[in-house]
Amino acid sequence: MPINKTVTISAKSVENFLIELNAGPHKQYIDQPETMGGKNAAPTPLDYFFFALGGCIITIAKIVAKQRQIEIRDMSVTVEGGCNTAVLMGKSKEDRAGFHHVVVKVNLDADMTDEEKIAFLEEVDSRCPISENIVNPTPVKIELV
Repeated sequence: MPINKTVTISAKSVENFLIELNAGPHKQYIDQPETMGGKNAAPTPLDYFFFALGGCIITIAKIVAKQRQIEIRDMSVTVEGGCNTAVLMGKSKEDRAGFHHVVVKVNLDADMTDEEKIAFLEEVDSRCPISENIVNPTPVKIELV
């Protein structure tokens, strides 16, 4: 299948652990908690990873609902997961740096039975590019420029 959308962002170190992110006209920041040497001025990369997943689930749900003419009165998502920070801190190589598990908890208010909601969310999950990249990892190539 041909690629019909390319996403590009830029990230620049500002000071210490503060990082400025740009995506088109949008600007965000990343930082680390004070316990990790940052100033806790912004969410961490791990937070943004979960922001992306939760936001994508809700966005795709709205797309699917519109296509099926389903009214979603309310929807909220909580994403949680656990990882071993000893790996990212360089204190261990015995584990993986990524999350061991990710759980997406969805509260969905719509005129559907629980079975219909589960089937709906399965379709949403299968169409969410962030979720799909977690389940089927895309190779990441880091290039020096």
